[in-house]
Amino acid sequence: MSEPRTGDDGEGITQRLPVLEKDTGDGTAPAPSATAYDPSAAGGEDGDGGHGDGGRGGRAGRFWSARRVPAGIVALLGLAVAGVFLYDIAAVRAGRPPMRWRRSLARELAERPLDDTWVLAGAALAAALGLWLLVLALTPGLRKVLPMRRTHPDVRAGLHRDAAALVLRDRAMEVAGVQAARVRMGRARADVRVVAHFRELDDVRADLDQVLADAARGLGLSRPPRLSVHVRRPGKKG
Repeated sequence: MSEPRTGDDGEGITQRLPVLEKDTGDGTAPAPSATAYDPSAAGGEDGDGGHGDGGRGGRAGRFWSARRVPAGIVALLGLAVAGVFLYDIAAVRAGRPPMRWRRSLARELAERPLDDTWVLAGAALAAALGLWLLVLALTPGLRKVLPMRRTHPDVRAGLHRDAAALVLRDRAMEVAGVQAARVRMGRARADVRVVAHFRELDDVRADLDQVLADAARGLGLSRPPRLSVHVRRPGKKG
């Protein structure tokens, strides 16, 4: 099996990688195992509360990111600020003078007008951070994981965009006359660019449409991608 790597232009590049295998017991070659995503680890499912279509094999929503890094950063910052203020308040209660920075902060907040540049800059920064947190909370994330059709209510599966692009590229290379193929996979569309060095371009295009349509359906995605196929001759050398 091959692992896709994303190049500078976002297209799949083939690289070998080990796969989990299951012994069939009949001497035949084992098939690579599929990857199942845990709804609790991924943060639930968009639009169906983590239960999808009840295992009827219909469409499934996108995977939700757990947002562990932003949540951890916010938690650490909140803990640090609360700890500093708590220490200063406890020191004042114990008879010590308050920290110089807190006195300076209180004086600045009391004396600076609301239209001051620094006040406006601080308010803009706080609003931007709050908007960023709201966007993270209201959007699914994990844009590179395409949800697959659910055939069991307790199992969710997803396919990485690069892996889907690699499958379509390999199928395109099997068509007679295709010299090179590049696939850029999006959430809803797959852009396939092919170089054909023999056969009529219309014939190659017709074969590609059929082969890639079958390959797109075979991916098992909840929403099969729309195909955009472009066929051209190789450029002149020199």
